[in-house]
Amino acid sequence: MSTEQPFKISVSEDKIDLLRRKLDLCVFPDELEDSGTSYGAPLADIRRLVDYWKTGFDWRAQEAALNAELPQFTRDIEVAGFETLNIHYVHQTSQAVGAIPLLFVHGWPGSFLEVRKILPLLTAVSPEHPSFHVVAMSLPGFGFSQAPSKKGFRIAQYAEVGHKLMLALGYNEYVTQGGDWGSLITRMMALQYGGKHVKAWHTNMPLGIPPPVTRPVSYLKWLVTPYTAAEKVGAQRFSLFDKQGRGYFIEQGTQPQTLGYSLADSPVGLLGWIYEKLLSWTDKYPWTDDEVLSWISIYLFSRAGPTASVRIYYETYQSGDWQHLQAQRPSIPMGISVFPAEIEIRPLSWYKTSGNLIFSNTSHTKGGHFAAWETPDVLVKDLHKMFGKGGPAFSVVPGKTGYESPQAQ
Repeated sequence: MSTEQPFKISVSEDKIDLLRRKLDLCVFPDELEDSGTSYGAPLADIRRLVDYWKTGFDWRAQEAALNAELPQFTRDIEVAGFETLNIHYVHQTSQAVGAIPLLFVHGWPGSFLEVRKILPLLTAVSPEHPSFHVVAMSLPGFGFSQAPSKKGFRIAQYAEVGHKLMLALGYNEYVTQGGDWGSLITRMMALQYGGKHVKAWHTNMPLGIPPPVTRPVSYLKWLVTPYTAAEKVGAQRFSLFDKQGRGYFIEQGTQPQTLGYSLADSPVGLLGWIYEKLLSWTDKYPWTDDEVLSWISIYLFSRAGPTASVRIYYETYQSGDWQHLQAQRPSIPMGISVFPAEIEIRPLSWYKTSGNLIFSNTSHTKGGHFAAWETPDVLVKDLHKMFGKGGPAFSVVPGKTGYESPQAQ
């Protein structure tokens, strides 16, 4: 594997000038009266954001802040059956002697940016909680990572990149955390590399299936156990999403190239496509215009362009990986955090079916799909509970308990 190279975000002035010209030429659609968010991203919101994008948003200030806060690097990772990809990642080590190596994996429409708020919380050293060495990669085709050029780059390949990156950084044994695609990718990592390398995994978007008849005790218990009030609300939310919010998944999972022309060519089209999810997938999170436009800019200015990021849907949908992985049960310790405004919420019994569940917090009263951004302190507190002293995954990585001194452990 190649050596690590320091990286700083530096978008060319030509790209910024092109963005300004395209914003000036934007043609907005009409909108039905009193439609709110029921038809998609509200016109008033998009007009406001575009106006601010043109007259007030300072990408250079955002760029400088990200470069100052996030230690970024690139490294070539060879992917079996595919080309060698240059991968962008954040890598922040802790000062704790026994810090636990953790790989954070984002999804869509997120990016490495999602680690920004949890990074200082995870690497903080304290006798009260464990500390982590944190790695947050830009998935291939996202952010500033190179995109694959061949068809068939599936969940196994994303998992391979994450695993090989951790090995290249000297982390032979580690834990993972992820939501959205990160949940599926870390599940695959638990299946492929669990035990020897991946020691435990945590997700804030757990997948679940009903207990099978081949596990009769669990199956019968599920049949006779009433759903809790929270589980009923979660089922209603998922039913509504299935009816009104899944269109993006079908389009990206069937014709990503067709959609890609609009995402690549129109900054406002890209904004509308992603902003709708930022609104509907969060728990009334008060997005600032700077936050929204920074998230969009990572896609707009990404190395491969925004079209590359949606192909993961096609490869997963067409291959059946989603259904296949849901049916697989990794044996290594698993932890989950369920937030009330998550897209998909299932009964706890389903989560127990999907993995070796040793830690669960399903009692959160606030938060949604982007937990690391919406409720970073709450998510990190769950990780502290899972991996800290007295937690079910304490010392799961040999010699790495997360605390200051091995002698004091």
